[in-house]
Amino acid sequence: MKKVILTPNPYRDKNFNTVRAAYEILKDSGVDVRICLPFEVDRTYDLPKDLRFSRLDRELPGAAAVVCFGGDGTILHMAKAATKQGVPILGVNIGTMGFMAELESTELDQLAQLAGDDYTLDERMMLDVTVHRDRDIIFHDICLNDCVITKGAVARIVHLSVKCDGTQAMECGGDGIIVATPTGSTAYSLSAGGPIVEPEAHSILVTPICAHDVASRTIVASDRRVITVTMTRNARRNAFLSVDGGKALRMNMGDVATVKKSGLTTKLIRLKDRSFYDVVNMKFKNY
Repeated sequence: MKKVILTPNPYRDKNFNTVRAAYEILKDSGVDVRICLPFEVDRTYDLPKDLRFSRLDRELPGAAAVVCFGGDGTILHMAKAATKQGVPILGVNIGTMGFMAELESTELDQLAQLAGDDYTLDERMMLDVTVHRDRDIIFHDICLNDCVITKGAVARIVHLSVKCDGTQAMECGGDGIIVATPTGSTAYSLSAGGPIVEPEAHSILVTPICAHDVASRTIVASDRRVITVTMTRNARRNAFLSVDGGKALRMNMGDVATVKKSGLTTKLIRLKDRSFYDVVNMKFKNY
């Protein structure tokens, strides 16, 4: 029997009403359904006693699909674990934009298509991010949307140098730099003035955040390039690096952040026959 994991964001899916409805639809379709939390919740949060929750790390191996209930943040959080196990993801939007979500919470009946493999897979490029301090690797992760290096919360600027395959590509002072995938082009990079890039494009975007140099613009590089980011000599304080909105790493002077295309790709399940531009038009119209 095909196993499908439901991962509800408890802060979005109030009383787990959406996941309950999805559970019944998939169960009636002959699917072995498991419910797992996508992340640890606050200890004060009371989970419903009538739902059985399984451990995600135990259920992912051998699963046919993961259905995420929440916003794009929930999908981003699940992308790493699911991708490493080769399990495709289907997003159900209970958030605001939900660019990566395939269904809205009013379209749950379409989940029955999972039982008969009546869907296609949309492969999304990921980034591999490493931070070196001297000869040591102090950070390594993958991301689906972006790697962000910022000045932190203090009202000052950070001076960053960006190299592409070892050649100087950009040096600017401002709030920071976003290195994004085409999937991430509709997220923070777009808010910082970057272009919308269709997911099928093979590129890496480097977008300055509030650059003081008016000539600084987004660089769209080939996915074969290796991007390195360092603080320049006049950067007197720390910078902070985070991937897909996760916990920030404090970068010191001399640290080198290396960003390149990952060997892994996130697989998103598509149930509808629509183009990326249909999604963009719909999301911006309804936002």
